Amino acid sequence: MIYLVVISVLFIVVILSALWITIPALFGPPSVPTRMNRIRKALRLANLQPGEIVYDLGAGDGRVLLVAANEFNARAVGIEVGPVQCVFIALRALASGNGDSIRVRWENYFKASLKDADVVFIYATSKETGRLSNHLKEQMKPGSRLVSISADFPEWEPANIDELELVFLYVMPPVIGSPATYLMKKAGDSG
Repeated sequence: MIYLVVISVLFIVVILSALWITIPALFGPPSVPTRMNRIRKALRLANLQPGEIVYDLGAGDGRVLLVAANEFNARAVGIEVGPVQCVFIALRALASGNGDSIRVRWENYFKASLKDADVVFIYATSKETGRLSNHLKEQMKPGSRLVSISADFPEWEPANIDELELVFLYVMPPVIGSPATYLMKKAGDSG
């Protein structure tokens, strides 16, 4: 009898693990968790304020949502294509006492409505940012902020860059340019 229970539990763990990896991989690169310190720096760079709404595109395990709700008193929405991740995030939100401040939506962020976002957070590759730029430009309201970890939006000039953590901040609507134009302006201002 115990043997059947152990085999059943192992089977469930294997299936859930496979779903955790496989479904998101069908839509983009594998999920890579962001370091907590990097999340905090990105949300500070975006000047996230209490009561604002932050969206995490590709919410993974929900850590960005938890930091936004716990440390910034923001409302947080995770957009995640993986159903196992969505359940995991919902359980983490409830367990943290932030069930009212955190929502998770099971959908593809390339098609998600972002119209009520004050801040959008993304940890993506250059390929993804290139595919996502038109959607963000159409969806995000004027004055909203976008923080991108590791990858810039090559046709947009950042409003700020954390060069140490490689975090790019953009304010909507985006300014035509590049990180190079930002750095040249910054060098001109300090010289």
